Amino acid sequence: MNITVFLGSSMGNGETYKEKAQELGRWIAEKGHTLVYGGSKVGLMGVLAKAAVSSGGKVIGIEPSFFVEQEKQYDSVTELIVTNDMEERKEKLLQMGDAFVAFPGGTGTLEEISQAISQSRLGFLNKPCIFYNIEGYYDTLREMFDRMEEDGFLSKEDRKKIAFLSSIDEIGTKLGIEEGGSV
Repeated sequence: MNITVFLGSSMGNGETYKEKAQELGRWIAEKGHTLVYGGSKVGLMGVLAKAAVSSGGKVIGIEPSFFVEQEKQYDSVTELIVTNDMEERKEKLLQMGDAFVAFPGGTGTLEEISQAISQSRLGFLNKPCIFYNIEGYYDTLREMFDRMEEDGFLSKEDRKKIAFLSSIDEIGTKLGIEEGGSV
Protein backbone atom coordinates (compact mmCIF):
# COMPACT_ATOMS: atom_id res chain seq x y z
CA MET A 1 0.00 0.00 0.00
CA ASN A 2 1.24 3.50 -0.82
CA ILE A 3 0.56 5.72 2.18
CA THR A 4 0.77 9.40 1.29
CA VAL A 5 1.60 11.55 4.30
CA PHE A 6 1.08 15.29 4.18
CA LEU A 7 3.18 17.22 6.70
CA GLY A 8 5.31 20.28 7.08
CA SER A 9 8.85 21.31 6.38
CA SER A 10 9.02 22.80 9.88
CA MET A 11 9.47 20.89 13.13
CA GLY A 12 6.66 22.33 15.21
CA ASN A 13 7.16 23.04 18.90
CA GLY A 14 8.37 20.39 21.29
CA GLU A 15 9.63 16.87 20.71
CA THR A 16 6.26 15.13 20.38
CA TYR A 17 5.80 15.84 16.68
CA LYS A 18 9.33 14.69 15.87
CA GLU A 19 8.87 11.49 17.88
CA LYS A 20 5.50 10.76 16.27
CA ALA A 21 6.90 11.41 12.78
CA GLN A 22 9.72 8.95 13.46
CA GLU A 23 7.24 6.42 14.79
CA LEU A 24 4.99 6.78 11.72
CA GLY A 25 7.92 6.44 9.31
CA ARG A 26 9.19 3.30 11.07
CA TRP A 27 5.67 1.83 11.21
CA ILE A 28 5.04 2.30 7.48
CA ALA A 29 8.39 0.66 6.69
CA GLU A 30 8.04 -2.20 9.17
CA LYS A 31 4.57 -3.05 7.87
CA GLY A 32 6.02 -3.35 4.37
CA HIS A 33 4.21 -0.36 2.87
CA THR A 34 5.55 2.53 0.84
CA LEU A 35 5.77 6.07 2.15
CA VAL A 36 4.84 8.72 -0.40
CA TYR A 37 5.56 12.27 0.74
CA GLY A 38 6.71 15.73 -0.38
CA GLY A 39 10.36 14.76 -0.92
CA SER A 40 12.10 17.19 1.44
CA LYS A 41 14.92 16.53 3.88
CA VAL A 42 13.95 19.41 6.15
CA GLY A 43 11.53 19.62 9.07
CA LEU A 44 9.09 16.86 9.87
CA MET A 45 9.18 15.71 6.25
CA GLY A 46 12.85 14.85 6.65
CA VAL A 47 12.28 13.20 10.03
CA LEU A 48 9.50 10.98 8.61
CA ALA A 49 11.45 9.95 5.50
CA LYS A 50 14.69 9.29 7.36
CA ALA A 51 12.88 7.05 9.84
CA ALA A 52 11.27 5.05 7.03
CA VAL A 53 14.53 4.73 5.09
CA SER A 54 16.53 3.72 8.18
CA SER A 55 13.90 1.03 8.88
CA GLY A 56 14.39 -0.45 5.41
CA GLY A 57 11.24 1.03 3.91
CA LYS A 58 10.48 2.09 0.38
CA VAL A 59 10.10 5.88 0.17
CA ILE A 60 8.91 7.90 -2.79
CA GLY A 61 9.59 11.62 -2.57
CA ILE A 62 7.81 14.08 -4.84
CA GLU A 63 9.61 17.42 -4.93
CA PRO A 64 9.11 20.45 -7.18
CA SER A 65 12.16 21.48 -9.20
CA PHE A 66 12.58 24.81 -7.40
CA PHE A 67 13.10 22.96 -4.11
CA VAL A 68 15.61 20.64 -5.80
CA GLU A 69 17.46 23.74 -7.04
CA GLN A 70 17.61 24.84 -3.37
CA GLU A 71 18.89 21.34 -2.48
CA LYS A 72 16.01 20.60 -0.11
CA GLN A 73 15.33 17.11 -1.49
CA TYR A 74 16.17 14.02 0.54
CA ASP A 75 18.56 12.09 -1.69
CA SER A 76 18.30 8.76 0.18
CA VAL A 77 14.71 8.07 -0.89
CA THR A 78 14.01 5.00 -3.00
CA GLU A 79 12.64 7.17 -5.78
CA LEU A 80 12.62 10.94 -6.20
CA ILE A 81 10.07 12.36 -8.63
CA VAL A 82 10.80 15.96 -9.63
CA THR A 83 7.80 18.01 -10.73
CA ASN A 84 7.58 21.34 -12.52
CA ASP A 85 5.64 23.06 -9.73
CA MET A 86 3.55 22.61 -6.58
CA GLU A 87 0.34 21.85 -8.50
CA GLU A 88 1.96 18.94 -10.31
CA ARG A 89 3.44 17.75 -7.01
CA LYS A 90 -0.02 17.71 -5.38
CA GLU A 91 -1.48 15.81 -8.33
CA LYS A 92 1.28 13.18 -8.09
CA LEU A 93 0.84 12.84 -4.32
CA LEU A 94 -2.85 12.12 -4.90
CA GLN A 95 -2.30 9.80 -7.85
CA MET A 96 0.28 7.68 -6.06
CA GLY A 97 -1.50 7.32 -2.71
CA ASP A 98 -3.76 4.46 -1.67
CA ALA A 99 -4.49 6.29 1.59
CA PHE A 100 -3.85 9.83 2.83
CA VAL A 101 -2.68 10.86 6.28
CA ALA A 102 -2.47 14.49 7.36
CA PHE A 103 0.14 14.78 10.09
CA PRO A 104 -0.01 18.00 12.14
CA GLY A 105 1.20 20.80 9.91
CA GLY A 106 0.37 24.17 8.47
CA THR A 107 -1.61 25.60 5.59
CA GLY A 108 0.10 23.44 2.95
CA THR A 109 -0.82 20.29 4.85
CA LEU A 110 -4.44 21.46 5.12
CA GLU A 111 -4.51 22.33 1.43
CA GLU A 112 -3.26 18.88 0.43
CA ILE A 113 -5.62 16.84 2.62
CA SER A 114 -8.52 19.13 1.67
CA GLN A 115 -7.85 18.40 -1.98
CA ALA A 116 -7.90 14.65 -1.26
CA ILE A 117 -11.19 15.02 0.65
CA SER A 118 -12.75 17.10 -2.14
CA GLN A 119 -11.71 14.61 -4.81
CA SER A 120 -13.15 11.82 -2.70
CA ARG A 121 -16.45 13.69 -2.37
CA LEU A 122 -16.54 14.21 -6.14
CA GLY A 123 -15.98 10.51 -6.76
CA PHE A 124 -12.49 10.82 -8.25
CA LEU A 125 -10.87 9.05 -5.31
CA ASN A 126 -12.18 6.30 -3.08
CA LYS A 127 -9.34 6.28 -0.59
CA PRO A 128 -9.16 6.87 3.16
CA CYS A 129 -8.51 10.45 4.32
CA ILE A 130 -7.12 10.53 7.84
CA PHE A 131 -6.16 13.36 10.15
CA TYR A 132 -3.50 12.09 12.56
CA ASN A 133 -4.87 13.94 15.59
CA ILE A 134 -1.80 13.99 17.84
CA GLU A 135 -2.59 15.50 21.24
CA GLY A 136 -5.85 16.94 19.93
CA TYR A 137 -4.13 19.01 17.23
CA TYR A 138 -7.08 18.65 14.84
CA ASP A 139 -9.92 18.80 17.41
CA THR A 140 -11.19 22.20 16.27
CA LEU A 141 -11.07 21.12 12.62
CA ARG A 142 -13.08 18.01 13.49
CA GLU A 143 -15.66 20.32 15.10
CA MET A 144 -15.72 22.35 11.89
CA PHE A 145 -16.43 19.26 9.77
CA ASP A 146 -19.18 18.28 12.21
CA ARG A 147 -20.63 21.77 11.85
CA MET A 148 -20.48 21.48 8.05
CA GLU A 149 -22.55 18.31 8.34
CA GLU A 150 -25.00 19.82 10.85
CA ASP A 151 -25.54 22.90 8.67
CA GLY A 152 -26.05 20.88 5.49
CA PHE A 153 -22.78 21.67 3.70
CA LEU A 154 -21.39 18.14 4.05
CA SER A 155 -23.45 14.97 3.73
CA LYS A 156 -23.37 12.32 6.46
CA GLU A 157 -21.90 9.91 3.91
CA ASP A 158 -19.07 12.30 3.01
CA ARG A 159 -18.41 13.14 6.68
CA LYS A 160 -17.91 9.43 7.39
CA LYS A 161 -15.06 9.39 4.84
CA ILE A 162 -13.03 11.80 6.99
CA ALA A 163 -11.34 10.15 9.98
CA PHE A 164 -9.70 11.83 12.96
CA LEU A 165 -7.46 9.25 14.63
CA SER A 166 -5.07 9.71 17.53
CA SER A 167 -2.76 6.69 17.30
CA ILE A 168 -0.93 4.55 14.80
CA ASP A 169 -2.96 1.56 15.98
CA GLU A 170 -6.16 3.39 15.01
CA ILE A 171 -4.66 4.29 11.64
CA GLY A 172 -3.68 0.66 11.11
CA THR A 173 -7.20 -0.50 11.93
CA LYS A 174 -8.73 2.08 9.58
CA LEU A 175 -6.42 0.96 6.76
CA GLY A 176 -6.93 -2.74 7.49
CA ILE A 177 -3.32 -3.25 8.50
CA GLU A 178 -3.00 -6.05 11.01
CA GLU A 179 -0.79 -5.61 14.06
CA GLY A 180 1.53 -8.46 13.06
CA GLY A 181 1.99 -7.68 9.38
CA SER A 182 0.73 -5.98 6.27
CA VAL A 183 -2.66 -5.93 4.61
